[in-house]
Amino acid sequence: MDNVLEYLEVSAASFPDKTAARDDKTSCTYGELLTDAKKIGALLAGKTDIRKPIVVFMDKSVITLKAFMGILYAGCFYTLVDPSFPAERIRQILGVLKSSIVITEREYTDKLCSAGYNSEILYTDELFNNGDTEEADSKLLNIRYRLIDTDPVYCNFTSGSTGVPKGVLICHRSVIDFIGEFTKEFHITSDDVIGNQAPFDFDVSVKDIYSTLKMGATLIIIPKSYFMFPNAVVDMLDDNKVTTLIWAVSALCLLNRLHGLKHKVPSRINKIMFSGEMMPVKQLNAWRSYYPDALFVNLYGPTEITCNCTYYILDREFSDDDRLPMGNAFANERVFLLDEGDREISPDNIGVTGELCVAGTALALGYYKNPTATSKAFTKNPLQDDFPETIYRTGDLAYYGSDGMLYFAGRKDFQIKHMGHRIELEEIESVLGSVSSVEHACCFFDEKKGKIVAFYVGNDDKKQVLYEMKQKVPEYMLPNILRCVETLPLTKNGKTDRKLLRDMYEKKTKG
Repeated sequence: MDNVLEYLEVSAASFPDKTAARDDKTSCTYGELLTDAKKIGALLAGKTDIRKPIVVFMDKSVITLKAFMGILYAGCFYTLVDPSFPAERIRQILGVLKSSIVITEREYTDKLCSAGYNSEILYTDELFNNGDTEEADSKLLNIRYRLIDTDPVYCNFTSGSTGVPKGVLICHRSVIDFIGEFTKEFHITSDDVIGNQAPFDFDVSVKDIYSTLKMGATLIIIPKSYFMFPNAVVDMLDDNKVTTLIWAVSALCLLNRLHGLKHKVPSRINKIMFSGEMMPVKQLNAWRSYYPDALFVNLYGPTEITCNCTYYILDREFSDDDRLPMGNAFANERVFLLDEGDREISPDNIGVTGELCVAGTALALGYYKNPTATSKAFTKNPLQDDFPETIYRTGDLAYYGSDGMLYFAGRKDFQIKHMGHRIELEEIESVLGSVSSVEHACCFFDEKKGKIVAFYVGNDDKKQVLYEMKQKVPEYMLPNILRCVETLPLTKNGKTDRKLLRDMYEKKTKG
């Protein structure tokens, strides 16, 4: 197998009339998904070259999934851009991709144009032409012959330290390698119904989409808006007999805090997997109380290694004060720790912290059109002198426990994990510093409370500061706590004294 479209083709042959995906408005069978994807692919094939990015500018839905598959049939790769993002954020992503085609819905035209896009727009109601099927199949077959397994599937954007988002480019081989192990390890089958929570621009959704297509399962796409009304979420899970949740930690916690499971406990759920940040054990135990017989799995891994590189299947009870293990590596992924001198830390060195690094087929191709960032994160393995081997340096710190498993220990740099997203604090500082009334800014993360804290020098009109920031970054990147000060303290070397600011914050918080 060398192309993820083979998942769809095999499942469509095996289950042509089975529901492949359903959202709150519509659904499609595997046969329909295959037919419509080919129609979209044939349409796109006459408009662009292979291996080029095509932007999907819309919310997640059944039609979005069809667009993704159609883009792959055209030999291209897709990027979903969320229309709810600020125009500046959209402009930045489009500026990196320079896509000649955007697929969208008519309601988003003004938003797209206000972000400076001026190339071809294809509307969803124009995608399904009734051209010659034989001619279309011949065109798509010729494209497939020209593709190889290291061609890209998708490009998801993460925060960048320079203020410009970075596009992580993932190829067919990486998805195939990971999804094969993922579905096997957690016994996902054609009988499963997967309840999709994650946005389609977030790599958690990659597990939903491709696990479904590979196994001939059914994907239930839960609208983002439903999570403001937890009763609607659990009703949708129950009505569709969902068996599997592969969710961000923040989404599971949100449903807990809003008492969604007190309204109803969906009866078919038997697998609950979570990732994106550390799961508070108190929240986990609440879920386990509702599903004592379900499989619970703690997953870890950044976007750059195709979803996840370690997992831990919960096999015992944990108290609220316990720390969950990150577990061990997936098959065909090498996960190891390096100290500051690039020496490997062995599992025998219990409690010694090092940077978590990953090698294997699942590594991303790199950052799209960003060789500087790519060369910094994807480097030569310092432990291997005999032949070239690339590793990804995650920037995450970890250590081995007495049980031989890895445990998360924080970040090496200014990157954080907040609401399931990896964010560069430097980008928040850059955007905050660009606000008209702000002279200087400094940010840090309160890990215990899960809050982004920002100190700044300037006008003490916090509403105006946040208003201006909202024009440039998504909601999840806004500081949760803003403190206006006369000056920012400096170290002896003239740098902002982040430690002193954190001490000031913690002292006031305790007081």
